[in-house]
Amino acid sequence: MNRRDVLRMTLASAGLGGMAARAMLADEKRPELPEATPRKLPYWRGFNLPVAYRGRRRELFDERDFADVAYLGFNFLRLALNYHDWTDPRDPKDLKRPVLKQIDRAVELGKQHGIHLLLDFHIAPGFGQIIPPERTDLWTESEPAELCASQWSVFAERYKGVPNSRLSFNLFNEPDDKVKPENLRRVTEQLVRAIRSKDSHRLIIIDGRNWARTPIAELLGLNVAADIHSYDPIPVTHYKASWAKWNESWPAPTWPLKERNGKIVDRETIRRTLIAPWQELEKKGVSMFVGEWGVHQHTPHKVALAWMRDMLGLFKEAGWGWALWNFVGTFGVCDSGRADVNYESWHGRKLDRAMVELLQAF
Repeated sequence: MNRRDVLRMTLASAGLGGMAARAMLADEKRPELPEATPRKLPYWRGFNLPVAYRGRRRELFDERDFADVAYLGFNFLRLALNYHDWTDPRDPKDLKRPVLKQIDRAVELGKQHGIHLLLDFHIAPGFGQIIPPERTDLWTESEPAELCASQWSVFAERYKGVPNSRLSFNLFNEPDDKVKPENLRRVTEQLVRAIRSKDSHRLIIIDGRNWARTPIAELLGLNVAADIHSYDPIPVTHYKASWAKWNESWPAPTWPLKERNGKIVDRETIRRTLIAPWQELEKKGVSMFVGEWGVHQHTPHKVALAWMRDMLGLFKEAGWGWALWNFVGTFGVCDSGRADVNYESWHGRKLDRAMVELLQAF
């Protein structure tokens, strides 16, 4: 335990938080972020900020999210972005500079608070898990692919010189099982070329297929790393989640999960079905990171924590860093709206202390 950890714990035990605690911690030298390469990603620990779904709020980011994540001892944020925010529909290649300046600010906040940022085109031209869907198709049409490549080249030039220890790019979010392998490879190559034409060394991380659950050989030879999403089994992690088409036929969430056919899904099931296949790809030189995982608010808290403990153990054994979806919200540690949690009032938020301590333990 270093001096900064001792100070953080002392402030917390004294009931000090908010800007006073942040000011004291700011006087401490933040630890250097570890080097990051496609062949060896660090053991990052952090959260997603779902900027793409912020609603009508004009500001993309809130500095207190960065400050609170760092204060709790984490060092990573995946910024789930929506390209519509900076795209002028009259001229899609003329990007809105005030919005780009907000992203500049996020990059600077990451530096100030000792946090690695992964910029994710969560909703990209022609592709995104949203309703209504995009009117064009990134995977089969040239126009959205060209626009996506053009925008990534702007980001690459804008942040050239920012070290990979502080910043990386996530090109798109969760290609589904309908995307053909040859189309995924072609579009990925196009986006990678666009980025490296402006910044040959930028760290790029690519989601797997089947909603980032299945390894893809298309990553081989591109000098990129891989992003895995871990939500299995869905009846545990998405209990009563409307977008997951939950219905009464699902088994009640327990962990381990006993399915209606009597089959047991447990830690070893996840090791066999998720971890092991990705480790085979890792042996070929593609490093891994778990960019999304977590449990929705309606799953009983004890079940959620039990599942999370097993997932964290598997990630730690594999040496894979992780980013919980999300920091604030129904999967997160703040203001999650769970009915069975004794929340702690913290920095104007309701903190799930038990979940935070579990995450800190890994």
